[in-house]
Amino acid sequence: MSLLIKTLKPALLSFLLFTLICGVIYPGLITGIAQTAFREKADGSILKVTLNDDTSKEYGSVLIGQEFTKPEYLIGRPMGTTNLSPASKEQAKLVKERTEWWRSIDPKNQSDIPADLVTASGSGCDPNISPAAAEYQIPRIARERGIKESDVRAVVKECTKGRFLGFWGEPSVNVLKVNLMLDGHL
Repeated sequence: MSLLIKTLKPALLSFLLFTLICGVIYPGLITGIAQTAFREKADGSILKVTLNDDTSKEYGSVLIGQEFTKPEYLIGRPMGTTNLSPASKEQAKLVKERTEWWRSIDPKNQSDIPADLVTASGSGCDPNISPAAAEYQIPRIARERGIKESDVRAVVKECTKGRFLGFWGEPSVNVLKVNLMLDGHL
């Protein structure tokens, strides 16, 4: 019996120690750092709007793409992702179907459709599109809402984020923010 206790005691102590470290201390430390240094992102970057009656409404996260399909809205990248090769027939078929969909919701616009509107991002839930993809949609949005293209363009410009540190990455437009501004919620 004493051999069993000698064997189980260190195993049990190790189990409890690693449970404490990995299950309590480390997650608590990382959560504390995130809440201190990156509070908005740690909380999901939820877009809250204060309404006229001083209540607030949550519209979604600026970090996760929302699905908009009505023609009066700026529409983001396709949701979901695949592991298809860019050269595969299945991927070409998906791009063709998406291109046909874009042509069906805006038959007047015969300019080239930006690639990010017909291809999914790596994450499949990208909240942003390129400025070119937003510009492609401006005439349709203005026509559907009965407003000037310059008004829509001004909102898009206000919601465009530049390159990180001025040279890293590409400029991007947050779809949710544009749509909420066009609806008058922001």
